[in-house]
Amino acid sequence: FFNLPNALIFVRIALIPLILYFLLSEEIAYHALYALIIFSIASLTDLADGWLARKRSQVTTIGKYADPIADKLLILATLFAFSSLGQIASIWVWVILIREAGVMILRAYAASHSIVISASWAGKLKTISQVALVIALFVTLQWPLGEVGLIIKHLLLILAIGLTLFSGLEYAYKSRSLFRAVS
Repeated sequence: FFNLPNALIFVRIALIPLILYFLLSEEIAYHALYALIIFSIASLTDLADGWLARKRSQVTTIGKYADPIADKLLILATLFAFSSLGQIASIWVWVILIREAGVMILRAYAASHSIVISASWAGKLKTISQVALVIALFVTLQWPLGEVGLIIKHLLLILAIGLTLFSGLEYAYKSRSLFRAVS
């Protein structure tokens, strides 16, 4: 149960309140920069925990379940904070939340029938695009880049939402046999 990869997952979760503290503390100079640094460290733990778990043969059941939850908590908590700051429309954060909840429910349903739904490439690209969007939101909050910053944010938002919806539909499509077999 307790190993370095799992510890990194819980470090990622533990960093979320610190990220939100700095992000929402506008009276602290360079607050968004501090939050960005902590967010970046938290995001890197996502790469490290999976790599270490496979390299050290320390893949655990708790890690399989906690890792994607930690990822979703990190992204969604940060996006909801940006929404409260007026940096992203809340509708897009809700779209991401609904997709993530839907895929988690689908995976749990499949698991209850002894079926594993592995992460797809579209799902991995979705995560990368969401992290890129969050980083762009941090950067443009700390250093407003005018029209260029706005264009970058909008392009990354379109990419993240597009991949979020596409990968959600992909998971549903790939799982269609599960629903036929059970019904």
